[in-house]
This record gives sequence, C-alpha cells and structure tokens, in this order.
Amino acid sequence: MAVHFHPLKVKDIRREAPDCVSIAFEVPENLKQEFCFEQGQNITIRKTIGGEELRRSYSICTAPFENELRIAVKKVDGGKFSSFANEELKLHDLLDVLPPTGKFNTKLNNDQEKNYLAFAAGSGITPVISIIKTTLQAEPKSRFTLVFGNKGRYSIIFFEELEGLKNRYLNRFNLINILSREKTDAPINSGRINTQKLDELNKLINYQAVDDIFICGPEEMIFCVRDYLEARNISSKKIHFELFTTPGQKKVVKQTTGEEADTGPKSRITIKLDGRSFDFDLGFDKESILDGALKQGADLPFACKGGVCCTCKAKLLKGEVEMDVNWGLEHDEIEQGYILTCQSHPKTETVVVDFDIK
Repeated sequence: MAVHFHPLKVKDIRREAPDCVSIAFEVPENLKQEFCFEQGQNITIRKTIGGEELRRSYSICTAPFENELRIAVKKVDGGKFSSFANEELKLHDLLDVLPPTGKFNTKLNNDQEKNYLAFAAGSGITPVISIIKTTLQAEPKSRFTLVFGNKGRYSIIFFEELEGLKNRYLNRFNLINILSREKTDAPINSGRINTQKLDELNKLINYQAVDDIFICGPEEMIFCVRDYLEARNISSKKIHFELFTTPGQKKVVKQTTGEEADTGPKSRITIKLDGRSFDFDLGFDKESILDGALKQGADLPFACKGGVCCTCKAKLLKGEVEMDVNWGLEHDEIEQGYILTCQSHPKTETVVVDFDIK
C-alpha cells in the first residue's frame, strides 16, 4: 500500500551544534514495523506554519540497531521549518511524518571485508553517520574512512559521537576533519573539499582500493568529488551520493487557461492508490503527473518536488513518460519501471501509475 503521514510525538530534542538540533520521535507499537529503516534513509515531515503547509525531508542519523528514529535539522537562513525546529519546537509536540524511504546505502554482510570511504560537509553528515555506525557494527572486518568538511570545530555536528566512534573502532574508523575557517596543526586538515584537497588526500587514501564511496553535502562538493573520482576511473557503481536540494533549473512548464488548455495531445492518467484507482486527463506538455493528480484532490505522498527525495516514487504499469530530471532513482529502479511522478509527463495516450507497489 502507499505510504501515508502519521502524527508522531517528539520525545527528545538535543542541541548538536550552535545551529543544529536532533529530534527523536516516539513511534507507537502499532507503527514500529512501518517505521523500520535502513541506514542512510530519510523521512518527510509535514507541518503548517503561518498558514502554509511545509514538507521537508530529513535524513535519519541513527542506526537501525539503536532502535531510535532521530533526525538532525540544521537552521538555514530563511528556512521556515528549520528555524521552527531550532527555535520553537518543544517536547511532546506532534509532527506529521511519512515512513522512511531512500536508497542511499549498500547491502551489508557479516562476512564482508571491505574498505568504505565517505565525504561529507556540514549537515551532509546526517545520513553518513547512520551508514558508518551500521556498517562498523554489521561488518566487523570492514574499515571506514570519513572526510568531513566544516567551517570550524564549533560547527561540527555530532562532534562527540564521531570522537566516540574513533575510540570504539580504533583500527577500523578513520576520521579526517577538513576545516575552512580555523587554523589546524596539519595542512591536510585545512581548507575545503575540492580538487586540490582530493589530490592531497590521495597520499593518505588509495581511492582505487575503496569498495564503496558515499558523498553528501553541498551540491558543488558532491559533483566535484564525483567527477574527480570518475576521471580517475573509479566505477560509478561504487559512487553513491545524496542531494539535499535540487541542482540546476527545472523545466519550465507552459501555463495555459481556458480553451488553450483543452488543445494539444492528452493522456488518460490512471492513478492506483490504497487499492483504489481514479482517472483524469493530462496534456503531454502540461504539469507533472503529481501536480495534475493533486489538482484532482488526490492525497499523494510528496515532499521536495525537485526529483531528489523520491517520496513521490511510483511504478509505471502502462504507457510511457518523460522525466525532467532524476536525482533520486537508481539505475535498477528505473529498469524496474519506477518513476518520480513530480518530474514525469505523459508521452502516450494511456498512462497507469501505481503508488502501492514499493
């Protein structure tokens, strides 16, 4: 069945950095199965602030074995929900939450002996720390190196927890802090994660010997690291990245009214949700399937509407669509017929989309 929002009570709020709090939720017994998660996944929160409904996706920063659903929210300039979470949210408040989604991880096996590497900057640590904790626990023979970029030590999210992981996994977890606005004893720890720094780090890290690489943080850093590694013949299958915002520009959809809206080729769209179906017509070059369905009053899962979070993922059962962008679906998901409905436009006279198949 399709995923739906559930009201969850805030059971803990912890200050992780001057501009960041982590929030833990109380998950009722009857929802524990639905809110089970894998390392690196995220949840979507819905909150009405000032009369405006906001939907935001946040990565889970705990590991599954910790039996706690916790996210971190860094305050963003002008960010309505992030400001609310950092300044106004209180214990026992209720927030509407969608069950976990996302594929920012790899399959773990107790017998594996692998070398993992992660690049994170700022709040990009939130899914990465979940991945690190889970991997080190699940694969006792594996090693993990984290390159973590921040302005200074004062701004490091999960500083104490990362130090604790270093002490717990002395020979298996290597933490390399890169600070852009604070003097460091070693030049390698000063600056930003850019091409020059990646060259310097290559003296410490054999990129070719790494089995899987995770990247999360600002868009510029993510694509810099990805392009650097791919240029050195690191297989793209080894490189996994998670975007928090939509890169580039979204396709501009022509807005039409009146008789003009009734012209041009149309598709009969069928949406399957919660075991029921409903139909509506949508022009080939009009809004996305998601927006078209929302206009019809459908209560569909969505968050970013930018092709990043995958909350609106559904399976295409019939017909063809064209996606403006895709920053969330893996290659195998596309091959299996999954689409991001917020980015999809019909290309055939009939399109059938199923939100119940996950």
